[in-house]
Parts: sequence; C-alpha cells; structure tokens
Amino acid sequence: MKYLHTMVRVTDLDKSLQFFCDIMGMVEVRRMDHEAGRFTLVFLAASEDVEAAKAGGAPTVELTYNWDPEEYTGGRNFGHLAYEVENIYDYCQRLMDRGVTINRPPRDGRMAFIKTPDGISIELLQRGAALEPAEPWTKMENIGTW
Repeated sequence: MKYLHTMVRVTDLDKSLQFFCDIMGMVEVRRMDHEAGRFTLVFLAASEDVEAAKAGGAPTVELTYNWDPEEYTGGRNFGHLAYEVENIYDYCQRLMDRGVTINRPPRDGRMAFIKTPDGISIELLQRGAALEPAEPWTKMENIGTW
C-alpha cells in the first residue's frame, strides 16, 4: 500500500490557493478541470516534496473545488485519505473478510471507498491501469455514504 493524498473540499479556490501556496509555501503540482462533473482538482506538494510529488513519489494535498455552490457540513469538506493498492479486488475482499463494509465497491476495477470506525472516508485506488470489471463487484451497490 502507498499513501497518495489527502483531499479537502474548498469553497473559494483562489482564496484557498493563496492560503496554501502564498502563505504556507506549498506548490501546485497538478490541476484537473472536470467539465462534466463541474469540479476542479488541484494537487499541492510541500516545497521540499515538489519533484518527488510530480513523479508520484510523495503525497499531496488535493483541493477539490465544486463549481456549483455547496454548503459543507458534518466534516464533508475533509474528503478522504487515499491509498494505492496492488489489486483492488483482492484488497477489498480481505477487508470484507475482516468485517469492513465496502461503501463504494470497485465496480470499475479502479476505485473503492471504505470508512474508518470514526466515519472518515478512505479511497482505495488500483495501482496502474484499472482491472477488468469482475463479479461480484460489478453488481454490488453502494452502502451508505462515502
């Protein structure tokens, strides 16, 4: 398993970038605008981790900016922790065998979500390319929130 990033939802991207970059000294290493989903992802690295983060070797902070206004309550502005795993199907099965609920099953062979006992979301991402969709995952429904 490899720690990838921590996601935080922001309501004002410019103000947040000023805080994280101009004030704290973090550096933007990647940005993705998703027109269809109406959101922007900005990945920031600590100044000493910039080169490693650009190469995928250091964790980042992911700022998620939803273009449509949304009020965040109940900790929703802190999104999730993210970890990369060698085989998402095997990893999720091991978790289920230990009594963990898979809130968002890896139907796409790429991504799943679980929660800690305290309700913090954890995103699990397949290392490399997505695995071919497989049963029982493709038919599994979401459980609760993630």
